[in-house]
Amino acid sequence: MTLMKSCLGAAATMALSAGAALADPAIIFDLGGKFDKSFNEAGHNGAQKWAEETGKDYLEIEIQSEAQREQALRRFAETGANPVITLGFAMSAPLDEIAPDYPDTTFVTNDGWSDAPNVLNTVFSEHEGSYLAGIVAAMASESDVLGFIGGMDIPLIRKFGCGYAQGVLATKPEAKVISNMTGTTPTAWNDPVKGGELTKAQISQGADVIYAAAGGTGLGVLQTAADEGILSVGVDSNQNHLHPGKVLTSMVKRVDVSVYDAMMKGEDLEPGVRVMDLAHDGVALAMDEHNADLITDEMKAAVEEATAKIIAGEITVHDYTSDDSCPVIDF
Repeated sequence: MTLMKSCLGAAATMALSAGAALADPAIIFDLGGKFDKSFNEAGHNGAQKWAEETGKDYLEIEIQSEAQREQALRRFAETGANPVITLGFAMSAPLDEIAPDYPDTTFVTNDGWSDAPNVLNTVFSEHEGSYLAGIVAAMASESDVLGFIGGMDIPLIRKFGCGYAQGVLATKPEAKVISNMTGTTPTAWNDPVKGGELTKAQISQGADVIYAAAGGTGLGVLQTAADEGILSVGVDSNQNHLHPGKVLTSMVKRVDVSVYDAMMKGEDLEPGVRVMDLAHDGVALAMDEHNADLITDEMKAAVEEATAKIIAGEITVHDYTSDDSCPVIDF
């Protein structure tokens, strides 16, 4: 099976036209690319699973600039692709602009938001999954100093950090959580060198477990943490295998499930809102052979108890994006 791959140009126009009659689904990967070992790659894995199970093709593009967002949306819609799946919060404004022009196309946003009636908004409860990560990080820490390194400083990433800090402090009220963001522009997602520098800075302040929610930048955090002999926590995709025995766990966002389900429904996909929370297996901690020696029975029990209480409403994890504030940490 050959997947149609495109870049925006003359070749893209030919590739898109060739698939017009097939109403293939399409996916737009955000900056960083489909092999970022994080958010985009989770979406890629979902698309690949669909392709392997159905034997069908999908259209795709890895955008290289902000200008390509609207271009990709419009060209995929014009070819008849349905649904058109997007990854990343930065697709929100382009969807508001483009989606109304193609009312017969269903668009999907993962992490973004659009009020257009033909958009399915898929939102993840990252704060809930990050709370669980905070629990195991606090239990693993010997210094009681925990770190968080975010990518681009936006409310979504603060949502990760706030949930994490809540989990840490609920487990060890005496612990300290230090936080750094990589930057304020999209380049913050793909700067592993800066990620490594921030990791060393947090280690110098006593951190012995650091959670990275920074896309490709997080790879530098995980690498440096492993080199310096401390633990890290991965994000979005299961990153435990990148440094076996050094990555405590990964807070997985099931972007793969969102993409796979959207492609399976195809033209029958209904717009609206889909919440991917703990109750719907939208977020989880990765447990596998690569971190088996790091996760104790006590940690597993604590995570299971907290998960049940969050789902039951007995524990409420504050969502930073609900009011742009965090009760336990300053960013």
